[in-house]
Amino acid sequence: MALRELPHRTVTVLCRDARPGLRAAQPLFRRNASSEAVQEVESTSSFEVPPPSSELVKEYDPVARSRLRRRGNKQLPPSRYQYRSPKYYFGPLHPHQPPPVADPASRLFQPGPFSLTRLEQTYQNKIASDLLTLSYQHYPPGYRAAKTEQRLRQWTGDSPYYKNRPLRPPRGKGEVLRLLQEPRTFRNIPKITNVTLHSMVPEAQENSGNLHVAGMILQAISNVRAVPHRAKHNVVGWGLRKGRYVSLTSTMEREDAQDFLAKLIDVVLPKIKEWPAVPGSSGDGHGNMSFGLTPDQVALFPEIEINYDSYPPKMIPGCHITIQTDATSNKDARLLLQAIGLPFYGKLND
Repeated sequence: MALRELPHRTVTVLCRDARPGLRAAQPLFRRNASSEAVQEVESTSSFEVPPPSSELVKEYDPVARSRLRRRGNKQLPPSRYQYRSPKYYFGPLHPHQPPPVADPASRLFQPGPFSLTRLEQTYQNKIASDLLTLSYQHYPPGYRAAKTEQRLRQWTGDSPYYKNRPLRPPRGKGEVLRLLQEPRTFRNIPKITNVTLHSMVPEAQENSGNLHVAGMILQAISNVRAVPHRAKHNVVGWGLRKGRYVSLTSTMEREDAQDFLAKLIDVVLPKIKEWPAVPGSSGDGHGNMSFGLTPDQVALFPEIEINYDSYPPKMIPGCHITIQTDATSNKDARLLLQAIGLPFYGKLND
């Protein structure tokens, strides 16, 4: 009985081992519909095309073609490389408008970002959603907001002096018009736009070395070249003379601003002894917060601390730091800065 089953088992084993080989060879014996077209394409080559005739080569003259084009006042075909955006913005009604900043033809176009900073990743992954949750106010479908009254007063009377005049401000001295608060959505979550460093160096009027040292320090800690400013008026109380360099500013945007704030909050501020925090009264009502650092505190930046011997100690200046956001109130700007780790103290100015 076993001898009868032996040939059957042998055939089964051989067929099982031969199946992968047959499957691999199956496409070789199959004829596709495009095989003839492939052969025709492969048989043709660019080397088989005859070169242009010598007469055609001699007649080709690009200089003569450009002269004929200028003579006939024919312009080159339109191209994005020929467009140059206007240098200055002349207003919304001017016929020449600059392209948006995201357009490569814009003078202000900056490619990137190619990688997100640590602070930007934290903002997108955690802070933005938390701010939306804390400041969100739900309006059910069909809700109609109450009409806001005219905050500026009309001119009353028939005098021609009142015609085409701008509206009057509110009555009273203490009332200040604030920016209108829009309903919070995922499109208008407050975010940091730029950071400005300002250093006042009145000693630069007598010794230009103070101005150079302050500019080197601002450039080292901000990664942006500092811009000097002259005094516009004579101020006897402050010892300012008109036309002399007295201050420096450095404005950081995008990655530079993010890196500076991360370095300031995580490295510099924890080193300051008995630093209370940012005053709660800081803020201009339009989402901008400011505070200052003394010369001893500026020296705690890692770029200055590691090269402290390169700077004269008595020439290291203090600075004012202004953090600009796109928030419309001090409350929203303070909420954003508290989320990234900047503390506040004292009475809050909302």
